[in-house]
Amino acid sequence: MAPPTDASLPRLATGCRWGGSEENRVILYPEGALKLQNTGRQVLERCDGQRTFGEILTGLQKEFDKTDPEKIRADISMFLEQLQKKRIVDY
Repeated sequence: MAPPTDASLPRLATGCRWGGSEENRVILYPEGALKLQNTGRQVLERCDGQRTFGEILTGLQKEFDKTDPEKIRADISMFLEQLQKKRIVDY
């Protein structure tokens, strides 16, 4: 599977949804549940199908301005690729 492009619109895949409490949010998917913390949660909360991958990256790069922007791009791209392989995210 290919990594997301700047124009990709990441979103939760069909059959996946948020669950749990506000403090302990999880992604519910047909094979189970995935508890996300910190950055992973911040990334997926932005994957609403409305924002492009480029827009998500720009927001995260501003938020984590002390981190190398290319490292953020590589890490988030790999994270979304892994979730796409598990059929949790589409883009």
